[in-house]
Formats: sequence, structure tokens, C-alpha cells
Amino acid sequence: MNITALSSNWLIGHKESSTGKPPFLGTRGARRLIIIGVVLLTLAVLAGVLPRLAQRRVAIADTKQLQVPNVSVVSPSVGPSADGLMLPAEVKPWQEASIFSRVNGYLKSWAVDIGAHVEQDQLLAEVDTPDLDHQLEQARSQAALAQKSYDLAKITNEKWQKLWHEGVVSELDAQNTATAEATTKANADAFAANLRVLEQQVAFKRVTAPFPGIITARNTNVGDLIVANNTGMEMFHIQQTNPLRIYFRVPQANANDIHVDQTIDVVFPDLGGKTIPAKVATTSESIAANSRTLLVELHLDNPNNEIQPGSYAQARLTAGSLGQIVTLPNNTLLFRAQGLQVGVVKSDNSVELRDIKVGRDFGTSIEIVQGVTPADKVILNPADSLVSGDVVRIAAAAPAPSPGPEVAKK
Repeated sequence: MNITALSSNWLIGHKESSTGKPPFLGTRGARRLIIIGVVLLTLAVLAGVLPRLAQRRVAIADTKQLQVPNVSVVSPSVGPSADGLMLPAEVKPWQEASIFSRVNGYLKSWAVDIGAHVEQDQLLAEVDTPDLDHQLEQARSQAALAQKSYDLAKITNEKWQKLWHEGVVSELDAQNTATAEATTKANADAFAANLRVLEQQVAFKRVTAPFPGIITARNTNVGDLIVANNTGMEMFHIQQTNPLRIYFRVPQANANDIHVDQTIDVVFPDLGGKTIPAKVATTSESIAANSRTLLVELHLDNPNNEIQPGSYAQARLTAGSLGQIVTLPNNTLLFRAQGLQVGVVKSDNSVELRDIKVGRDFGTSIEIVQGVTPADKVILNPADSLVSGDVVRIAAAAPAPSPGPEVAKK
């Protein structure tokens, strides 16, 4: 029923009432008809508005949904390194020393040259010290004179002490002779000490080897002026080459994998890649702040002097001696002013930017030393505009990269 039909019915009713036919409905019926009309009109309006409101809500929801970016995530891969770790190493002698002169003079002769194998206390050179020789003769004479004076004072004091006890001399005279004896004794001791010092200095006329080794430098010739304790004038340099000390640095992530008495292979590229096992003697037990590495010392036997100190070597840590490594694909990295970062999706789908420290580069993946855990969800191909707090939607989890084949290519 529509409004036109209602109007027609009302007119018919009115007409019938005027001609003596059934009367009009009255006030109550008219009110009822008005209410019905309002309800019908309201329903018609709602029928046209509600679909539009529903469509608008759907559009708004779709717009908000489109504003949340879809991202792919990957979890860090954990596994052993396929071919271990090759680290640069430095070869050092067991011990070495720069030899200087302790006396002034002129070089009288030298007995060994570079490359000479010497034993401990073997003569290397001799210094002519005429001034020191004269000082030694004078000191000997002074020491002898002081000793004679002390002997005389001692005998005199003994006599005067005896006379004082007999009452022949005064107590003051006895005290004076005792004081004279003590003074001459102190003077004799001082001259004797000075003589011993000069005798020790004269012994340094002979320059000898402090330990068995090889002479690697000779910087003096016969007739050269020798100045005592001049650290700018090295006479000889000596190194002991058996055994050798090998030093290398291990990244902080692998520091706990190194222990004393562990066997580590040392590779010498200049010897055709020759590999010699060495023992871990000690570590610094401290991580260097500038490089985040642990200093390790190896001991290597070198009986035939085949390995020369100062040469380049490599310490090879096998995969079995290393712990697990964490890797991520290279396309997860964000290069920011504060350093390398990655975007991690948290449980509420918000993004957290984390600073990371990287290790070795395996080509398509890179070792992560610090910053993420295997349980994290790291965003692949993150946008440059990504910031902490952004809300994202995870599209699909990408398979974790395997570090083995990539490391094996290195």
C-alpha cells in the first residue's frame, strides 16, 4: 500500500459519508493513518541510506587495511660454518732483545755478524774503555789506602781503650779514637763499594749474548764511538727462533671456543700452504675494545729454523672447534647513519629497528655477531622509510637461509 492508495480510500470514505453511506473513520483512525505513513516513509529512507552507510564503512576499512603494508619476514639461520675460520696470524720469536753498551769507549772488535747462531754468554764484541780503566786503577788505590787507614785506626783505638780502662788516658780521648775508627771504616767501605761498581762496569767491555739465538742485526764497526746506555744506538739484535710464538685474534663471537692446550693448524702461504699444528699456550682473557677480538698465543716448534719470525701466517679454526653462527640474507640490512640495522616484527605486528654487528660476508648472506636471535622475525627488503613503531602485516614467512653452501664457496 502506498500514499496514493491511502488518499483515494480517504476520499471515497468522505464521499460516502456525505451521501449517507458508511461514516468516516473519525479522529482516531486519521491519527493511525498518519503514524502508518510516517513509519512507511522512515522505512523508505532507511532502505536507501543504510546500504550507503554499509558501503562507506567497508570502504573505510579497506582504506585502513591498504595503509598497513605487507612484509615478508625471515628468521635468522643458525648452523656451523662449513669450512671453519681462517684468521691472519703473526709469527714472533720465542724471545728477542736489542743489545746496547753499558760503558763508554770505542768498539775494539766484533766477533759475530748477522745470521750467526750464538750460545748464551758467547762473546759478540769488545769495547775499548781507556777512561774506565784509569778510573778502575784509581778506585783500587783509593780502596787500598782507605783500608790501610782503617787498619791503623782500629789498632790505635784498641790501645787507647786499654789505656782508658787502666786510667792512663781520659774517657774523652778514648771516645775520640773510637770515633776515628768508625769513620775510617765507613770511608773504607765506601771506597770498596765504588771499586766493585767500576769492576762490574769493566766487565761490560765484553758484549755477550743474553740467550741462545740468531744475530739478526749488527750496527757497529771497529772504531765506532760507543756511548753508554744510548738506546738510539743498538749494537746487535738477537732472536731465539725455536720455539716460535704465533699470535692471532679471534672474533668475540668465537672467543669461548678457544681453550688452553687446544691444537690449531697454522698455514704458511709462502711455504706452499704448508700446515703445522700448534698448541694454544694462553689467551689475553680480555676482549679488545677497539676490535672486539680475543688475542691468542700459540707455541710452535721450529727445530730447523724453517719458519722465520715476522713472516705471515694464517690460523685455521676447523668447523668442529667453532660454535654455531647466526646468518641473515643481505637484503634484510638497513644502512643508516647510526650503522647497520634490521627491522624486527614484534608480536603485536609493530616494527622495532635494531642495531646489529656483522661478521663474515658469505655472498648472499652475512654473519650476525650481535643484535638478533633465531626466534626473531626479520623483514626482507625493508623500505627506506621504515621506522620503529610502524605497524605491518606479515605476508608469508620466507625460508631461513642455510650458511653451509655459501660458506663453503669462500
